[in-house]
Amino acid sequence: MQLRALDRWVFGFWTALAVMGGVPARAQEAPPGLALGDPAPMTDVKMKNVDGREVSIADVQGTKGTLVIFSCNACPWAKAWEKRIVALGNSWQKKGVGVVVVNSNDPGRVAEDDYATMQKHAKERGMSYPYVVDATSDVARAFGAAHTPEAFLFGADGKLAYHGTIDDNAKEPGKVKTRYLEDALKAVAAGREVAVKETKALGCGIKFRPKA
Repeated sequence: MQLRALDRWVFGFWTALAVMGGVPARAQEAPPGLALGDPAPMTDVKMKNVDGREVSIADVQGTKGTLVIFSCNACPWAKAWEKRIVALGNSWQKKGVGVVVVNSNDPGRVAEDDYATMQKHAKERGMSYPYVVDATSDVARAFGAAHTPEAFLFGADGKLAYHGTIDDNAKEPGKVKTRYLEDALKAVAAGREVAVKETKALGCGIKFRPKA
């Protein structure tokens, strides 16, 4: 079944915004993205979790790997993948992979990306992993993240093993053919090399906070 006309228009509209807004943001505000094999940056930076605790990437590091996903509340792409992200996060953190989802968006630009809505989202979706606020957007800048959602998976050795999108069909879960992130998680947890190490992250451009 093809996407309804409205769905196609909404996704086309937000894709255009991601292209027009996200690329300049990456070029102007974010350094080049991490290369495969690089360690995670700014792992000691404390970020406010939805439960009020201050959590860093180092705090959630897993024995078999660590998954960092930049996402948000408002982006249609993030919403489309959200249930799958929650399922992967809840499952894999029980299998030795540390998981954290980071919201780097400026709620002054998109009201729905505020902390209270993050808390509501986490509760309604049943997130059992940290969902944290990148209060300066500097963590996203350090990663070179530009989109929501955008996944960075590090192996047990702390090196970047996979970077990119969740799977090959955001809108229609039943038509997914390749589960890039899930396949990478399976490989990393088993100590194997990831077959597809990098894919294009599709989503809305991160709405960076102004630099201090």
